[in-house]
Amino acid sequence: MPKIAIIGGTGIYSKDTFKVDSVVCPDTPYGKPADSIRIGKMNGVDVAFLYRHGEDHRFNPTEVPYRANMWALKELGVEMVVSACAVGSLQEEYAPGDLVIVDDFIDFTKKRDLTFVDDAAVHISLPEPFCPHMSEVFADTAKELGITYHRGGTYICIEGPRFSTKAESNMFRDYADIIGMTLVPECQLAKELGMCYCSLATVTDYDMWKDEPVDIKMVSDTMAKCLNYISKLLEAGLPKIISGRCGCSDPAEASGSLEHLKLRP
Repeated sequence: MPKIAIIGGTGIYSKDTFKVDSVVCPDTPYGKPADSIRIGKMNGVDVAFLYRHGEDHRFNPTEVPYRANMWALKELGVEMVVSACAVGSLQEEYAPGDLVIVDDFIDFTKKRDLTFVDDAAVHISLPEPFCPHMSEVFADTAKELGITYHRGGTYICIEGPRFSTKAESNMFRDYADIIGMTLVPECQLAKELGMCYCSLATVTDYDMWKDEPVDIKMVSDTMAKCLNYISKLLEAGLPKIISGRCGCSDPAEASGSLEHLKLRP
């Protein structure tokens, strides 16, 4: 079974680079995941792929079934999750088209289920949310491939689905480098389940602080131009990732949450 999962959107999944062996859509205590999970190989590495919003993009950021997505991946045997996403830039030096290997986040969401544990006080430790092993592999690989990247950046996660107002965008600039709508609770749910997590964020725009209106076409057009390098990064990086695991999300660190959740073996 695959130890690595990729969560992304249209374009990240390519029949040319991802050879599907099977497709599953398991039930979870939190309902069905956003879409069927494709299991196959990418550059010889066993991988599970999941469309975060569904293949037809039917779930807005608030309505994504994050708990079902992460639970289903864990029960498939996944130990490491690579998240591919689009973000806006809050700083001049993080330019559209750049890759950001995220190293911290701020949660500015308002309406989401943030934990698997609803009937007990379980407090996970999350001082460093992202896997240093995967982040370092992708940074080194991006450098080898000549991809413009930033090793580190703070991601502020907003509720969405609307984009920021100008006032909000300028406020967020004091606290973060990039802005998006999907990192939370995905990242912390991975931690609760003892999975390593890495975020590969593609900058698509300058949010609203530069007085340049942002719309979905701008985001989609920029993302489409960057898909080629993201695919190459994944193909080249995955074999290096599978050769080691840092243990940054040791289940023992999750304050007993795994035992409490009674995951099926």
